[in-house]
Amino acid sequence: MTGEDIAEVWQLLDRDHLREVVLRGPPPVFASVSGAHLYGFASPDSDVDLRGAFLLPVESVLGLNPPKETVTLDVHERYELDWVAHDLRKFSRLLTQHNGYVLEQLYSPLVVVSSPLFLELREVARGCITRPTVRHFRGFARGRRRRLVEPGASVKHLLYAYRVLLAGIHLMKTGEVCSSLSRLNDEYRLDVLDELMARKREGAEKMLLAPGEAEVHGRRLDSLEEELARAHAESRLPEEPTGVRELEELVIRARLGQAR
Repeated sequence: MTGEDIAEVWQLLDRDHLREVVLRGPPPVFASVSGAHLYGFASPDSDVDLRGAFLLPVESVLGLNPPKETVTLDVHERYELDWVAHDLRKFSRLLTQHNGYVLEQLYSPLVVVSSPLFLELREVARGCITRPTVRHFRGFARGRRRRLVEPGASVKHLLYAYRVLLAGIHLMKTGEVCSSLSRLNDEYRLDVLDELMARKREGAEKMLLAPGEAEVHGRRLDSLEEELARAHAESRLPEEPTGVRELEELVIRARLGQAR
């Protein structure tokens, strides 16, 4: 996202309110905005997806009962908002499992809460960007494409399909996590996307596609799936994470520091 894109999102959202919601839960390592606001096509009625990581109290990790490693908080105040976060240990495990969702959350430029630990995690996690992460993008795209042939197919479903395919191609080619469709389109220049994003931003979350529209876009999505396969085949990203040891050291150090 450009600085202008980020500023536009913060004009739509009350960052102080988002921070206050995050602080209702355990001490956060970080919190960021994901979903349509990150992707660049939030409509006025889009809900807010807050994602991140926190540190469980030492007592809960050392006690007899398994700790609850994920917290979920649904808030219906200024807008529909959900805060979903994992304990740092679980979040780090997910990073080592070719998980595109947590990479997207970690590298979102829409940061609500930061910390020195978060900045360190961002650096260490670069070693978790791998070739098998393509499975996330391919699977997500196919799920969205299945929705496009069902009743009630929406502009949102179509944009999600384009976004995840372009993000996957970009990651395989460059090793960079980029989730903003507008920024991706600056590079890949698909003429249909600016108009689709404008329709979504100016319309509603569940705006339906016109009859026959999904079929027209299906051919373009087929081409992008083929390009994703080529980018994956040619990618020089590692097959397995290279930063696992550094991640484990970070988690242990963070927990010991909390204990002190």
